[in-house]
Amino acid sequence: MPRPLNLAVFSAKPYDREYLSRAHATLSSSPPSSEDHNPTTTLNFHDFVLNAETVPLARGADAVCVFVNDTLPAPVLHALHAEGVRAVLLRCAGYNHVDLEAAERLGMFVANVPSYAPEAVAEFAVALLLTLNRKTHRAYNRVREGNFDLDGLMGRTLRGKTVGIVGTGKIGVATAGILKGFGCRVVAYDPFPAETFREFGEYVGLEELLGESDYVSLHCPLTEGTKHIINEKTLGMMKKGAVLINTSRGGLVNTESVIAALKSKHLGGLALDVYEAEGSLFYQDHSAEIIQDDELMRLMTFPNVLVCGHQAFFTEEALTEIAECTLRNLDDFINKVPCKNSLVKQGHVLVRRESLPVRI
Repeated sequence: MPRPLNLAVFSAKPYDREYLSRAHATLSSSPPSSEDHNPTTTLNFHDFVLNAETVPLARGADAVCVFVNDTLPAPVLHALHAEGVRAVLLRCAGYNHVDLEAAERLGMFVANVPSYAPEAVAEFAVALLLTLNRKTHRAYNRVREGNFDLDGLMGRTLRGKTVGIVGTGKIGVATAGILKGFGCRVVAYDPFPAETFREFGEYVGLEELLGESDYVSLHCPLTEGTKHIINEKTLGMMKKGAVLINTSRGGLVNTESVIAALKSKHLGGLALDVYEAEGSLFYQDHSAEIIQDDELMRLMTFPNVLVCGHQAFFTEEALTEIAECTLRNLDDFINKVPCKNSLVKQGHVLVRRESLPVRI
């Protein structure tokens, strides 16, 4: 029987507590085996994000569980290691907020949840597209005030339109399948083509995709090569009046550039579930505060812009899958067995195609 282990869960919301506790109870009641979940693991939940200031909260923990807005650069990892932490469990796909090289040097275990309910994010991306396209958000607000006038609510039929998918991981492919069902022509760009996409559309170059698409949906990871992939230059390549949807990573989009494109009316609409500077804002209630982010506030003044708070993943199925996968990764660490979701191993960082952050 593995020794008792303490897991410190950061950025823990009520739903994190519920689903992780439920998964812990379920896995703990499974039949014993050499790779069984450790029933003596203790979950300690913290509302705070994990950063340099909150590292002391991990004192006494063997492992930490973190989310997208927790920051783990080298100094934080060194501080965690000094407190006795030996494992970092990401309850998300993205790992750009963790210094993997530093973790490897320290001999720390790091694992993510490479994919979870990709249909959840895909459906939300299409929901944003449909809302923006048919202006249902504006119609909802109008009728609540007794205004049933249709002027200004004109939309476009999706059937026959071209949709560009940038990134064909599981979420990108799921999005393509939904849009194909609407009768759209689907094109995609990805330096690593997926055979599963080919039944829904064709691969083209990025410039061709941007120039032909009526709607562009981003589903690629945030890397040095994709940071600000949507910028002044690439926005200029887009068809005039095209709509951009981003449910992947905020850093894919240069906010200043899209504001300029919206003001010039070259960009016909923008739907964001992620935002480059979301770390200090998202997953918190700021309704009684004066938000100091001028770019975000400017974005929200446009009638053709939708901003949501990184909720595309937020379904019962996804949270169940995230919790169970996270705890199975923990089991692999406890039992010292190979973990298929490990991001570091034996002196080198594992960069695997299937582990690229696709949520976004």
